[in-house]
Amino acid sequence: MGNGHVVVTTIRPIALADIIRPESKTAIARLSAMGVRCIMLTGDKREVAEWVAREIGLDEVFAEVLPEQKVAKIREVQGRGLVTAMTGDGVNDAPALAQADVGIAIGAGTDVAIEAADIILVKSNPNDVASIIGLARATYGKMVQNLIWATGYNVVAIPVAAGALYPALHWMLSPMIAAAAMAASSVSVVANSLRLARRPL
Repeated sequence: MGNGHVVVTTIRPIALADIIRPESKTAIARLSAMGVRCIMLTGDKREVAEWVAREIGLDEVFAEVLPEQKVAKIREVQGRGLVTAMTGDGVNDAPALAQADVGIAIGAGTDVAIEAADIILVKSNPNDVASIIGLARATYGKMVQNLIWATGYNVVAIPVAAGALYPALHWMLSPMIAAAAMAASSVSVVANSLRLARRPL
């Protein structure tokens, strides 16, 4: 420049990344406490993906994954003998959602992803994923409880109703009482199941 002036410009590198939602860290913590291994599958650069993983406590990261490679990554995880639940919202996520054992789509996502998924989250809140898994486990637990109760009840009640105690005690269960007892068994199973409605999410 004229008059001997020199202009010195410093250029700082800029890195761009998605903003991490506050509830994401909470959701990952809840899932980890439940024994769920959390893996991120993303097309983002490895540096960005690993930073996000450290920030929210992910167990593993698949970064720089092309859309057509997502299904292969899901199969790779399934090949370890793990049951997979995939969460996604884009067109590129649809094949992976269909491949996973359970596909979970964000309600605000694309129609293709919603069609491919097994479960649709009405709210775009990652905490709902942990709530779904918790509810599923609680439901399975109730099913086991009800099966054990109903089986044990019938193993005892049916022989008694058939007169198994008559030779020793000279006592038989009247048909009316037997019918009421069977109805009480069904009511107890239903009542136990209804306790799920009071379960906090």
